[in-house]
Amino acid sequence: MKSLERRYAVTLPGSIGGHAPPAVIVVHATEILGPGGGPVWENTDGDFRVEITGEVATVLTAPVGSPRHPCLHAVPLPDRAAPLR
Repeated sequence: MKSLERRYAVTLPGSIGGHAPPAVIVVHATEILGPGGGPVWENTDGDFRVEITGEVATVLTAPVGSPRHPCLHAVPLPDRAAPLR
Protein backbone atom coordinates (compact mmCIF):
# COMPACT_ATOMS: atom_id res chain seq x y z
CA MET A 1 0.00 0.00 0.00
CA LYS A 2 1.17 3.54 -0.68
CA SER A 3 0.59 6.92 0.91
CA LEU A 4 1.03 10.40 -0.51
CA GLU A 5 4.26 12.22 0.28
CA ARG A 6 4.09 16.02 0.55
CA ARG A 7 7.14 17.88 -0.75
CA TYR A 8 8.43 21.41 -1.25
CA ALA A 9 11.15 22.84 -3.47
CA VAL A 10 13.33 25.30 -1.52
CA THR A 11 15.49 27.71 -3.53
CA LEU A 12 18.99 28.57 -2.29
CA PRO A 13 20.43 31.65 -3.98
CA GLY A 14 23.87 31.42 -5.59
CA SER A 15 26.85 32.95 -3.84
CA ILE A 16 26.91 36.74 -3.63
CA GLY A 17 28.86 38.24 -6.51
CA GLY A 18 29.47 34.80 -7.99
CA HIS A 19 26.72 34.94 -10.62
CA ALA A 20 26.01 31.29 -9.86
CA PRO A 21 22.53 29.96 -10.55
CA PRO A 22 20.34 29.16 -7.56
CA ALA A 23 20.19 25.61 -6.22
CA VAL A 24 16.89 23.89 -5.56
CA ILE A 25 16.54 21.37 -2.72
CA VAL A 26 13.48 19.12 -2.42
CA VAL A 27 12.33 18.58 1.17
CA HIS A 28 9.71 16.28 2.66
CA ALA A 29 7.70 16.50 5.88
CA THR A 30 8.95 14.96 9.11
CA GLU A 31 6.99 14.29 12.27
CA ILE A 32 9.00 16.95 14.13
CA LEU A 33 7.63 20.40 15.02
CA GLY A 34 9.89 23.44 14.66
CA PRO A 35 10.36 26.38 17.02
CA GLY A 36 7.45 28.22 15.37
CA GLY A 37 5.10 25.25 15.88
CA GLY A 38 5.03 24.20 12.22
CA PRO A 39 6.27 20.93 10.74
CA VAL A 40 9.95 20.50 10.01
CA TRP A 41 10.85 19.56 6.44
CA GLU A 42 14.17 17.92 5.45
CA ASN A 43 16.04 16.70 2.39
CA THR A 44 16.70 13.00 1.83
CA ASP A 45 20.15 13.23 3.47
CA GLY A 46 18.61 14.85 6.58
CA ASP A 47 21.30 17.55 6.71
CA PHE A 48 19.06 20.40 5.47
CA ARG A 49 16.03 21.20 7.63
CA VAL A 50 13.54 24.04 7.37
CA GLU A 51 10.25 25.11 8.91
CA ILE A 52 7.85 26.31 6.21
CA THR A 53 5.14 28.93 6.70
CA GLY A 54 3.27 29.89 3.52
CA GLU A 55 6.05 30.20 0.94
CA VAL A 56 8.80 31.09 3.43
CA ALA A 57 11.26 28.41 4.55
CA THR A 58 13.11 29.29 7.76
CA VAL A 59 16.43 27.43 7.86
CA LEU A 60 16.93 25.30 10.98
CA THR A 61 20.03 23.33 9.90
CA ALA A 62 22.13 23.35 6.75
CA PRO A 63 25.20 21.42 5.58
CA VAL A 64 28.57 22.84 6.60
CA GLY A 65 29.87 25.25 3.99
CA SER A 66 26.49 25.98 2.42
CA PRO A 67 25.38 29.61 2.09
CA ARG A 68 23.53 30.76 5.20
CA HIS A 69 20.28 32.54 4.47
CA PRO A 70 17.75 32.70 7.31
CA CYS A 71 14.68 32.68 5.04
CA LEU A 72 14.26 31.11 1.62
CA HIS A 73 11.49 30.73 -0.96
CA ALA A 74 9.51 27.45 -0.81
CA VAL A 75 7.12 26.16 -3.47
CA PRO A 76 4.82 23.15 -2.90
CA LEU A 77 5.39 20.27 -5.32
CA PRO A 78 2.70 17.81 -6.42
CA ASP A 79 2.24 14.98 -3.94
CA ARG A 80 3.77 11.69 -4.99
CA ALA A 81 3.04 8.10 -4.05
CA ALA A 82 5.41 6.73 -1.44
CA PRO A 83 5.54 3.27 0.14
CA LEU A 84 4.24 3.06 3.68
CA ARG A 85 7.03 2.81 6.24
